[in-house]
Amino acid sequence: MYASAEITKAVRLDSRRSYELARLSGVNVTVFSRIINQIDQVKPDDPRVLRIGNVLGLSDKDCFQG
Repeated sequence: MYASAEITKAVRLDSRRSYELARLSGVNVTVFSRIINQIDQVKPDDPRVLRIGNVLGLSDKDCFQG
């Protein structure tokens, strides 16, 4: 399972830089990049992805793709 395309789109449209979003969500910058660019698979309900989505104002269901 990967983070959704919607979360990737939200990161790209956000005015804040990726390192700021990573810091605000409490995720390492490298891990943040790997999740957002769908390099790393994540477990369903991965708390890192949920925190990133929370910072971006997304609901939990919008954070993951099948």
